[in-house]
Amino acid sequence: MTGTKTNERPGTRAKASHVRASAYKAREILNLIRGKSYAEASEILAFSERGISEEIAKVLDSAVANAEHNDGQLAEELFVSACYADEGPTLKRWRPRARGRATRIRKRTCHITVIVSRYSEEQLEALREREANAGRSTTTNAAEARRQRVAQSRAREEAEHDHDHDHDHDHDEPSVEEQASEIVAATVEAVEDAADAADDAADDLEDALDDADVSDDVADAVDDVEDAVDDAADDAEDAAEALAEGDLDEARKAADKATEEAADARKAADEAMAAAETDEEKELAAQAAEAATKAEAAAATARAAVEAAEENE
Repeated sequence: MTGTKTNERPGTRAKASHVRASAYKAREILNLIRGKSYAEASEILAFSERGISEEIAKVLDSAVANAEHNDGQLAEELFVSACYADEGPTLKRWRPRARGRATRIRKRTCHITVIVSRYSEEQLEALREREANAGRSTTTNAAEARRQRVAQSRAREEAEHDHDHDHDHDHDEPSVEEQASEIVAATVEAVEDAADAADDAADDLEDALDDADVSDDVADAVDDVEDAVDDAADDAEDAAEALAEGDLDEARKAADKATEEAADARKAADEAMAAAETDEEKELAAQAAEAATKAEAAAATARAAVEAAEENE
């Protein structure tokens, strides 16, 4: 049987499967671009500070490219008619701990779908009139702007690579490397201890949630706290590993992700506290807030370690 499915949204779509991020994070950004024009959505994603925005921007560009090449549409006439993130499989990992124990690591994945559609003629006319009144030109093709961004990004990466190559040749001094290694080694252990404390708090919170009898709103918020704290602990440990290997760029990215996760944990903990009504719910929300505090401590320790390594680079 051919034709459009009855439950399929109209428009041209693109999908990224098994993205290494939780669906909760993706949905927060997708809510910002839903219903926006391609140009507006691209600007929102370009200036967003969330790491998942880069993956969503790739899916958006892919959907627009599909509409141009497959359906013969113009990028500046497209808008995000639908976008959503479905939960993907969770990767199960284990971390060795003291006294022969092992703790669970859950690495979330999601499937991101973006659907773009063409404005109607009436909407296009109104859009052009509004832009003309605002003094903005509509002659620049969005696809050409995208190609220019890609070219600029590649040129910038090549320039940074050449600069790093020259820097390594000019300043390759073993004594400096040894000094930086000693400073990093003094802070890596502190980051790992803080990450372990946050991970233990996430495990304790998960056990407490399984045993508690609370409302769905509180349970969902506490589960979001547990996920965010667990992810923050993983990112903090990734920052420690990158510092130990001397990769400051990766360490900085991991520390920034840990900070974002800690902020998500605090936000979810506040939601749990606001939704709590019974004594049991309030006790569970307080435990969630404590776990969020440990996630913030792990992220702050990781960021401080990265800053210390950068100052002594």
